[in-house]
Amino acid sequence: MSSGPFTSACSFLLLFLFLGLGSRICYGSGFGFNIHHRFSDPGSVEYYAAMSHRDRLIRGRHLAASNNQTSPRTFFKGNKTAKINSLGFLHYANVSVGTPSLSFWVALDTGSDLFWLPCDCKPGSCVTGLQMSSGSIIDLSIYSPSNSSTSKNVSCNSTLCGQTTPSCPSANGNCPYNVPYPSNNTSSTGILVEDILHLITDDDQRKAVEARITFGCGQNQTARNGRASNSFALCFGRDGFGRISFGNNGSSDQSETPFNIRQSLQTYNISITQITVGKNFSKLEFSAIFDSGSSFTSLRDPAYTFISKSFNSQIQEKRHRSDPQMPFEYCYYLRENQTSYVIPDVNLTMKGGGRYSLNNPTVIVTTKGGELLYCLGLHKSKVNIDIIGQNFMTGYRIVFDRERMVLGWKDSNCYND
Repeated sequence: MSSGPFTSACSFLLLFLFLGLGSRICYGSGFGFNIHHRFSDPGSVEYYAAMSHRDRLIRGRHLAASNNQTSPRTFFKGNKTAKINSLGFLHYANVSVGTPSLSFWVALDTGSDLFWLPCDCKPGSCVTGLQMSSGSIIDLSIYSPSNSSTSKNVSCNSTLCGQTTPSCPSANGNCPYNVPYPSNNTSSTGILVEDILHLITDDDQRKAVEARITFGCGQNQTARNGRASNSFALCFGRDGFGRISFGNNGSSDQSETPFNIRQSLQTYNISITQITVGKNFSKLEFSAIFDSGSSFTSLRDPAYTFISKSFNSQIQEKRHRSDPQMPFEYCYYLRENQTSYVIPDVNLTMKGGGRYSLNNPTVIVTTKGGELLYCLGLHKSKVNIDIIGQNFMTGYRIVFDRERMVLGWKDSNCYND
């Protein structure tokens, strides 16, 4: 089985990460598949620290636009996804790109529109295999435009050659890109290409559908096309399973808040007007990005301190000693055979008045000494941005409606969506 990332036919913005690195997608409407997430299993301090570090690595963000269609679609390989524990708290799906087609494993990330495939890699510059805990190795696909009969380079004079372009050698030259990742002092460079994304109709007839996409050959991507409507929904179940559906506008009874439209930060950015933690509340106002590619939520002060200290003041269990090796600041001991604990309700009030209640803000952690802890799954932001991560989306169907420019949410077990 081969692996790697992929991109989408068009419409909304959805990033895909290649094996925890960077990749992106833009897609549209009317198809869905199951997603499996590993939030429910206790993990080691090292595991959560690694996931927390990975959250800070990818920070390139802007939206891609597209047209509106409503035909149901799913991926050619089917609508199931695989859980890869060694790659952390992200949802992976299998997609096919090119002619002949290559399969790539991708992770969903609404926090960025950067999508790239490993492409014509120089020796040692790309991961070619993933070793599993069983010892077996999964070979990963490497894309090459010269090996795909449907591949076409994007020229500098194309409208697809956008703001990520550093400098074009000539109007008819290949469109280059260079996307820096300041948090870990790395960057992604290459050229933009077009190729075929292989889909199939999500009905009894199961007809093959080919959608042309634009993505980065090397380490990045932008995408657009007219295959689906400009809205999608992600559902994160409490049991670690979920779903994604393209073209889903949600339901009339969902709560909603408008997106903040900013040219300098074109992502799924919303405004929070109030925070309530148990008996404490504060009329803090700030903006935050809904980023499914971040495992955990990351907030700046004063929001971080207010939530953390209010949470801590209402906990009965003994707090774990301060430890710089711990990925979370506020952790508490669980007694032997203790199967439950009581925490205060944490609610975010969105612009427009909608209340967003956190269904599962804590994480179970096991220390090196075998101690079992539960922690507030919240980081203090080290960059000038606030992020609502995947752990704060548990138990909701989140709708990213780019037609009406609103974020919608509704309680869901994901099986009924």
